[in-house]
Amino acid sequence: MLKEPEVHNRSKLYRKILLIRKFEERLLELFKEGVLFGTTHTCIGQEASAVSVIEHLKDGDLVVSNHRCHGHYLARTNDSVGLLSEIMGKKEGPCQGRGGSQHLCKNGFYSNGVQGNIFPVAAGMAHAEKLKRSGNIVVVFIGDGTFGEGVLYETLNLVSLWNVPLLTVVENNRYAQSTSIKNNFAGNFSSRISGFNISFGEVESNDVEELSSRFFDIIEGMRMREKPHVEVIHTYRLGPHSTTEYGRSLDEVEDWKKRDPLKILEHRLMKSEVNEIRQLVKNELQNAEKKVKQF
Repeated sequence: MLKEPEVHNRSKLYRKILLIRKFEERLLELFKEGVLFGTTHTCIGQEASAVSVIEHLKDGDLVVSNHRCHGHYLARTNDSVGLLSEIMGKKEGPCQGRGGSQHLCKNGFYSNGVQGNIFPVAAGMAHAEKLKRSGNIVVVFIGDGTFGEGVLYETLNLVSLWNVPLLTVVENNRYAQSTSIKNNFAGNFSSRISGFNISFGEVESNDVEELSSRFFDIIEGMRMREKPHVEVIHTYRLGPHSTTEYGRSLDEVEDWKKRDPLKILEHRLMKSEVNEIRQLVKNELQNAEKKVKQF
């Protein structure tokens, strides 16, 4: 197995996570201000999974995401202007303002808000890459709640039979909307996947450096073997399911804030470096918002 380079660019990883965090915190503020309409689903607390996976992808690789897609989109495209434009219904957005918060399409990135629906689509895209012999892989991000959809298991069957180059990243934030995984998930992830003879792993971590090293090995191994893999990240959503919190105790959320991916990485950076990155991200997002409002 190839080994990841020794030196991590912590500043780069921290900037990416902070950009996602501050972008989504501002989104929630804009909803309260009445500037945005409909709803949105933030990935606050889960940013490390998006950044750790996507940083190892090549230009031709494809990413398929779900309703909680902003972090994946920003990690892949770094397009805060385009994303905000889309959410605000501006024609300058990647889908000319028609896709909104959940339905994005740009440069090999696709998302859809229907749980389970994205999985067979991602598998088909991965199969197409295999038929083209492109050497590209497809990454699909799903949640623990998707395991309640029958189409997931039908698709896993074909993915295994056809050796489709699909990396399935399960972000288990322990809640399907407001229902705890304890109340809707029998057995465990490993036993559900093992029946399909698909490579599988799981990790409980919000540490982006730990996850990055792990996914470097996983992705490089997939490219060499040209076979699928399912990886479960046990994480936690610190923000609300949508724009309002419900179904969880405040004590539980506060306890998980101690394992905030931003805090984990901040402790490994110099204070001056943290302050500099925070100012850069603040300026970037302020400029993006100003630009979008002028469209």
